[in-house]
Amino acid sequence: MNSGESPPAPTVVVLSGAGLSTESGIPDYRGPNGLWRRDPDAEKLVTYSFYMHDPEIRRRSWRMRRDNPAFRARPNSGHEALARLERSGAARVRVITQNVDGLHQLSGLPDDAVLELHGSIRSVECTGCGARSAMAEALARVDAGEDDPDCRGCGSILKSATVMFGQSLDPDVLGEAVRLTQECEVFLAVGTSLQVQPAASLAGLAARHGARLIVVNAEPTPYDGLADQVVRGSIGQVLPPLLDALRR
Repeated sequence: MNSGESPPAPTVVVLSGAGLSTESGIPDYRGPNGLWRRDPDAEKLVTYSFYMHDPEIRRRSWRMRRDNPAFRARPNSGHEALARLERSGAARVRVITQNVDGLHQLSGLPDDAVLELHGSIRSVECTGCGARSAMAEALARVDAGEDDPDCRGCGSILKSATVMFGQSLDPDVLGEAVRLTQECEVFLAVGTSLQVQPAASLAGLAARHGARLIVVNAEPTPYDGLADQVVRGSIGQVLPPLLDALRR
């Protein structure tokens, strides 16, 4: 390397959880106090076995999707700060998100910079042939009177392209998340309780591989003791200055 060349930009990996999206007005459905935990009937709407075998569950699920606040939500200052760091070139930002709302992409992060561990509510997939299409198209069919739209290609059941209870994570997506975690210089856990595996274990994996571990969450997490830095407070307030410091 020539003495005048700048060192390569560090890789910053961000594991984002529901605490980031709640500041955009999206409720925490799956957390300890979330809707699915408090209401077993509501949890059935996102449980694969119930969804596949009960047409009434599917009809209720489609009504729930149509009214999901994620479709009205906008990225908040935390999302925007991550996109700003990526655009600056000061770091190579890769987001591993437990959220399904697509707000990271709406904030300006490119698709290939975001790994969606639990899939995306903005797409639907056929449980038969695997074809994918836009959620907006399926919801338009619901609005037009189809209370349980099926796949137009093969006639099988459609579902949101998210990981329901009872389904496993995509092994390719999880494998890429592990690779990024092992290779990054900085790992931020943002808005996640770090209690749901296997995503939570990424924080420990990053620390073991020498990354600087930063935990940004309103409440304590099991990995705070491993962290080089723990930041409490509103994510929309504390994350932007933290990321701006990484640019300097």
